[in-house]
Amino acid sequence: MEISSFQSYLIILFVVLIIIAIFVFRQFLRIRKEELNLVKFEQKGIDSLTQASELYEFGSIQIKKRLYDEATKTFLKAVEYYENEPKEAKAVIENALGFSYAAQNEFKKAIKHYNLAIKSLPAYPVALNNLASAHQRLLEYDLAYETYKQVLLIDPSNKTALKKSKELEKRTDYNPYKGIKDKGF
Repeated sequence: MEISSFQSYLIILFVVLIIIAIFVFRQFLRIRKEELNLVKFEQKGIDSLTQASELYEFGSIQIKKRLYDEATKTFLKAVEYYENEPKEAKAVIENALGFSYAAQNEFKKAIKHYNLAIKSLPAYPVALNNLASAHQRLLEYDLAYETYKQVLLIDPSNKTALKKSKELEKRTDYNPYKGIKDKGF
């Protein structure tokens, strides 16, 4: 039995539609799970949450839903309760709080919390990238460039740091070699 070109077209179209349907269904399930978790946390109320891990999860969902002001309040409460948490958890919470401030264009507050995250976990490339990005948004290009270079010392293949540091090097008003006099090379 030979398959005509029309039949092969229909088979290919059918397969592509099945693949798309699978991806859409997976996305639907993921979003539904987030929505159910958001409703669960909202029904509990932020005042009843007293564990930093729960508050972090709630704040993360709020960030995904772009509820940055509410996420900031949630992460601030998580900071109150994270004394007994490991350094890694403290760093993640501080980084998330910095991110929620940055999303509201409050970059100085974001920088403060990114620095606290880095203080808890010095080799934390995500927080360092976020810190550099905040410096860049405040037009502090030298600090941003140096921070991206720190990331590259920790993770030489970090795509964000590689891309952003090259962008900063290409800026006409940024010269990483300023102050170095011509030595005749």
